[in-house]
Amino acid sequence: MNIEIKDVSETRKSLVVTLDQAEVAAEHQAVIGEISKQARLPGFRPGKAPASMIIKRYGKEIGEEFKQKVIAKAYRGGLEQSKLEALNITDLQEGTIAPDQAATVTITLDIRPSFTLPDYTGLATEIQPVDATDAEVEKVIEGLRNERADFKIAERPAAKGDYVKLAYEGTVDGKSILEIAPEKQIYAKVPQTWEEVEGENEGLIPGLGKQLAGLSTGDKKDITVTFPAEFSAVPALAGKTAVYAVEVQEIRERVLPEMDEAFFKANQSDDLESLKVNVRNNLKGRKEYENRQAQRRQVTEALNAKVDFAVPESLVESETQRVLRQFIEENMRRGVPAEQFENDKAALHESASKAARTRVKTQLLLAKIAEQEKISVNERDIDTFIYRESMMNNQKPEKLVKELTKDREKLRSVQQSIIFDKALDLLVSKATVTTASAKA
Repeated sequence: MNIEIKDVSETRKSLVVTLDQAEVAAEHQAVIGEISKQARLPGFRPGKAPASMIIKRYGKEIGEEFKQKVIAKAYRGGLEQSKLEALNITDLQEGTIAPDQAATVTITLDIRPSFTLPDYTGLATEIQPVDATDAEVEKVIEGLRNERADFKIAERPAAKGDYVKLAYEGTVDGKSILEIAPEKQIYAKVPQTWEEVEGENEGLIPGLGKQLAGLSTGDKKDITVTFPAEFSAVPALAGKTAVYAVEVQEIRERVLPEMDEAFFKANQSDDLESLKVNVRNNLKGRKEYENRQAQRRQVTEALNAKVDFAVPESLVESETQRVLRQFIEENMRRGVPAEQFENDKAALHESASKAARTRVKTQLLLAKIAEQEKISVNERDIDTFIYRESMMNNQKPEKLVKELTKDREKLRSVQQSIIFDKALDLLVSKATVTTASAKA
């Protein structure tokens, strides 16, 4: 066997592997022998039929198996002699493979990049105070009351926090929005809908709710709104100024529930003080989780900034597709139309590729740290993963175990993800920590 290594890039190599005729012929004979042992030919016991008959009867199967064995031998031998650490095969040129001649197989593959790990102890992180303020506790309790609020008809002008039932019809420069965006009637004309007056969250039509205060039932008013320049929900309206003819049909005011025994019981508390304690503890737990996530981001960014190296393009390409899928799925759940992704295809791919390149670099760094620190995956780690995923997806653990047992690639991906998580936790445990000043 002869090996020649050609550089395609820092992380991509071509292995030109040549097997001499004797090696190729030996593989051919080995395949014939294996098939002969299993062949059932009239008049012959298994393994006793002449090779010529075996070749005639099973020629196609022999040819396919023979070709695969030669390629596999070339690949294994090429990696063994070259000492390359392969990640992905990106191309394979098999040439002519016949038992009576030498065979040359060209394998192009991405390899693990060579780099020196920087010092990853003492990476700087900053966390936020975790103790909840009285104001934060009060805001949460007010939110709990709002969740159970009743809405009663109000015989007065609309005020902040009220909900107004109204009808509207929109135009842009005198032209009906139905003509501009016929597939988005909800932005053009509706006979009845509800809108919060001066609510914290923006309604369907940006700025509409902020102009309803002071209107009474039966009032009609033309309200002018300007859509943001990046209004992805209806691109045809992006940056446009529209006039909505509004008619108020009803006003309802929010009536908060009393903080009585029923309210406390509904929130797993005995009284106001125990509710405050529960809320304070929940806020603290959430802040601790957010700090942990922030530290993981900070150590990742700090580690990436300490070293630079080329990353394998095949890994970047597959990660780019994963990032794009996640982005599109999340935005489609939010109602962004599919055609919008097509319009922004180039920009989305560029953004996803940039994020993917950083992710791949981070994963390579974490993998090397895990190797240096001898981090491994044990049975308890897998059990924890299965329990967590089952709870999140409302799935029976047995089903997930069955999937992982059948799909070795998926199991390997899970194990790799666990390794990355444990390596990140190690970095956080070795980081320096400062606490930011509490906000006034």
